[in-house]
Amino acid sequence: QVQLVESGGGLVQAGGSLRLSCTASGSIFSIDAMGWYRQAPGKQRELVATFTSDGSTNYADSVKGRFTISRDNAKNTVYLQMNSLKPEDTAVYYCNARGLRVTGVPGLYGYWGQGTQVTVSS
Repeated sequence: QVQLVESGGGLVQAGGSLRLSCTASGSIFSIDAMGWYRQAPGKQRELVATFTSDGSTNYADSVKGRFTISRDNAKNTVYLQMNSLKPEDTAVYYCNARGLRVTGVPGLYGYWGQGTQVTVSS
């Protein structure tokens, strides 16, 4: 069984900062890439920031220069440092792992965390 558990969400004033963490646990052999997505009320889930399989990063244009994704591969953990937060950043933030190999199980899998709420007040 594989689980992705996010933490670090909360309520912050505009201009403030938050740091999200996501740790993948279970019988994991390897993970190709991890990243962050978000979904605001009434909107589709969208990419925020992610690592690609070759280790490079992708950011949504709306967060470039404000958010930074980082990782600790040894801990199967990915972080999202969010600075200069804006009310429009308010959403549920989801962690995603893709190209995940489970020990003893053939194939590649994708997993989502349960989400963590980020609310930015004006």
